[in-house]
Amino acid sequence: MGWMHTARFLTTAAQLHHLPAMDTPEIAFVGRSNAGKSTLFRALAGIWPFAQGSVRRPADAMFIPQRPYFPNGPLRDALVPRLAAASGAGVNVSKQNLLRLGVVLYGLRLTVQDIGHVGIAGVAIDALVLGSTFALACFIGTRWLGLDRKTAMLIGAGSSICGAAAVMAAEPVVKARAEQVTVAVATVVVFGTLAIFLYPALFELNQHWALIPGGANGFGIYAGSTIHEVAQVVAAARSVGPDAANSAVIAKMVRVMMLAPFLVMLSAWLARDDKRHAHTSAATGQAPGKLAVPWFAFGFVAVVLFNSLQWLPASVVAVITEIDTALLAMAMAALGLSTHIGAIRKAGAKPLLLALILFGWLIVGGALINRWVPALLG
Repeated sequence: MGWMHTARFLTTAAQLHHLPAMDTPEIAFVGRSNAGKSTLFRALAGIWPFAQGSVRRPADAMFIPQRPYFPNGPLRDALVPRLAAASGAGVNVSKQNLLRLGVVLYGLRLTVQDIGHVGIAGVAIDALVLGSTFALACFIGTRWLGLDRKTAMLIGAGSSICGAAAVMAAEPVVKARAEQVTVAVATVVVFGTLAIFLYPALFELNQHWALIPGGANGFGIYAGSTIHEVAQVVAAARSVGPDAANSAVIAKMVRVMMLAPFLVMLSAWLARDDKRHAHTSAATGQAPGKLAVPWFAFGFVAVVLFNSLQWLPASVVAVITEIDTALLAMAMAALGLSTHIGAIRKAGAKPLLLALILFGWLIVGGALINRWVPALLG
C-alpha cells in the first residue's frame, strides 16, 4: 500500500472521462457499476465489517463517502463486528436484567418522609404535571405528528417523570424497540439540559412577574415538578439558591416516587386497550394482550419503604447508589449498542418536535399549575 503515500486523493468513476482535471497526484479506480469500487474504499476506511486483514493508512487520511454512510443493523455490529456475536448475551442481560435491577435500586434515593416536606399541594402539583404531560404526549404524538404510540409514550414518560430512567423503566411495559428507547432518551436529554440554563433566567423573570408564589421555595417546587432529570433539577435549582435547591430536590423525588404507580396504571391501560382490539388479534392469529405486571416497580416501592426506615448507614446507601448509577449506565449503553441506526434516521424530526412541545408545556403549563394548585388548596 506504499502508493497511498504518494497520492493526495483516491476516487472512483465509471469511466476515465468522468474524472475532473486536477494537478494533484490522484489514483482512480475505474470500472462498471457493482464492480466493488466503493466496497474496496469502505474496506480501506475500516467501515466494512466483512473484510479481513490489515491496512496501513497515512495518519491524515480521510474517507469521504459518496453519500452518508449508515450501516444496516445494530450499532454494535458496525462498531465491533468481531465482538458482536460474543457480546450479544451480555448486551441482552444489561438491557433487561440490569435495567430492572437499576430501577429497583433507584428507590434508595427516596424516602416516604420526602412527601411530607412538600405537603399535599406539592404532591398534587407533581401528579397534575405528570398526568397532563403524558396525556399530551400520547395525543399530540399520535394524532398530530403521526408518531407510533410506543415512541410517543416513551417520550411522554421521560418528560413527565424522571428523564432517561423513566424511559428505560417504561420500555419493558410498552415493549418498545431499542431504537425507540434511544430516540426518546435523546430528546429528554436535549431539553433537560436546556432547562439547566433556562430556569435561572425564568426565576429572575418570576421575581418581577410573581407568577409562581412562594419565592425561592415556590420556584424550587416548580423546577422539581417540571425539569426532566434529577441531576438537571439540582443543577438548575442550585443556580437560583440553596432554598430553591432543597425544595426542588424534594419535589423531584416525590415525582420520581410516582414512577411505580405510573407503570402499573400504564400496564393495565395497555392490557385493556389490547383486549378492546382482541377481535383484530384473533383475526391475525395473535394472542390477545394481557396485563404485563412490572414487578420491578413493586421492588422499587419496597426499596423506598425500606430506605425510609433508615436502617442502612449513609455510607452504604451512597455506595449502592453509585452501583445503581453504573447499572443504569450499562443498560443505556446496551440499548445504544442494539440500536438500528437506520431506524433513528427514519424517525426524523418528529420525536424532537414532540419533546419540544412537551418542554413548552412543562414551562408554561407547569407554571400555571404551580400557581393555581396552592391557591385552590389554601
